[in-house]
Amino acid sequence: MTNIKKILVANRGEIAIRVMRTAREMGINTVAIFSEADRNALHVRYADEAVLVGPPPSNESYLRMDKVIQAAKLTGADAIHPGYGFLSENEEFARLVEHEGLIFIGPSSESIKLMGNKLAAKAAVSKFNVPLVPGTSEPIENVNEAKIIASEIGYPILIKASAGGGGKGMRIVQQEADFEEQMDRATSEARSAFGDGSVFIEKYITKPRHIEFQVLGDKHGNVVHVFDRECSIQRRHQKVIEEAPSCILTPEKRVAMGEAAVNVAKSCGYYSAGTVEFILDDQLNFYFLEMNTRLQVEHPVTEEITGLDLVQLQILIAAGDEIPFNQKDLKINGHAIEVRVYAEDPANNFLPDIGTLRTYMRPQGLGIRVDDGFEQGMEIPFYYDPMIAKLITHAQNREAAIAKMIRAIQEYEITGIQTTLGFCEFVMHHDAFISGNFDTRFVENYFTPGALQQIPSAEEEKIAAALASLLANGTKTNDNELAIRAGSKWKKARL
Repeated sequence: MTNIKKILVANRGEIAIRVMRTAREMGINTVAIFSEADRNALHVRYADEAVLVGPPPSNESYLRMDKVIQAAKLTGADAIHPGYGFLSENEEFARLVEHEGLIFIGPSSESIKLMGNKLAAKAAVSKFNVPLVPGTSEPIENVNEAKIIASEIGYPILIKASAGGGGKGMRIVQQEADFEEQMDRATSEARSAFGDGSVFIEKYITKPRHIEFQVLGDKHGNVVHVFDRECSIQRRHQKVIEEAPSCILTPEKRVAMGEAAVNVAKSCGYYSAGTVEFILDDQLNFYFLEMNTRLQVEHPVTEEITGLDLVQLQILIAAGDEIPFNQKDLKINGHAIEVRVYAEDPANNFLPDIGTLRTYMRPQGLGIRVDDGFEQGMEIPFYYDPMIAKLITHAQNREAAIAKMIRAIQEYEITGIQTTLGFCEFVMHHDAFISGNFDTRFVENYFTPGALQQIPSAEEEKIAAALASLLANGTKTNDNELAIRAGSKWKKARL
């Protein structure tokens, strides 16, 4: 039991519903906030109460700290869950929530501040002997000195914004002749995106893999890790497909990285759920990348392989409870994969494709989970992130989880807009993904728009098998008809 009676969820869409579902199971009432664009959204209907906080643009609604706090007080909420995105990693918001006598279901404002600055985070974790990518420990102030440092590190190097993430303010520099131009672009983009133009230099790891560890800490000093997630399939430096556990880590490497993740959390006195991100090179050397001081989009794959409800644990920790287990109690059960279903057109450089969901039918069956915030007939607002849903599969091993994901994608029927389902099915069938021999440049190395028009080999085998069966029974059928019957729902939508 917890002393929290009513939670305002300072978010929208699938993550708002995700938090509310757990709250309902815990007997906690919920409050939704919404913009004018989300008046008929599912999270508004699901909550016990809902408060309008402003016009469609997020900086006039979901990002208005004063309106969010006002909504909490108006409805008598005693806690606020920020979800991810929006205000979830805003130290000022966390501090304001605490100042107003409300419970922030997340880490302390001090932890958010420390880990929100990449250079400060590197300085903090270095005291705990966490491996770091070779690079500068201070913001770059003198371009000529920076060139010397870059030369000593060795090209290629990476220029990164000290504040923020998501690939913004990041530039790869292959040679010294390009340094100044890329430096100017990185600082300009960082200043525009985060209001802070400071950048630093790191050695660029070739063939990098993106491995992250889920951590949990409580207010009593206990910290555990909840294993790893593979997040290397990305577009524009943002994740599209995640899985747990990573297929490349040995048990010994998993232990070492898990211990490093726990130390990162300890370096900032962390409590709540958080994620420590690492870069893994082709020799399986790992380096601290950053810490996300919030719940991750991909948290369901960790829940599937552990049986834990991470949102429930966040709520209990915020209420002052201790983590109800220790590291030795945790075990990995099977394998889970998540694909993010975006309203984007993979054939057109993954550009957003906003419109109305004319058809929207979710896949079903054992080991399939869909976290979404839409239903048939709804419009995808262009004001916010274009993610429609998260499709998750869980099975006894990775091969079975991939097979289940292919089946789920083929049954997921969405018309009216282009989505990333086709791209995700392409990945599931690709030899590099199946073998586990891939890195963060998967899209660059393997994907072309024309790949979406090809029927994957597994589909060809299915059609061939079905055709052979029909011919053996003396049944005549049209090859095109058979191909359509055996094919994916997303493919039919393109015909």
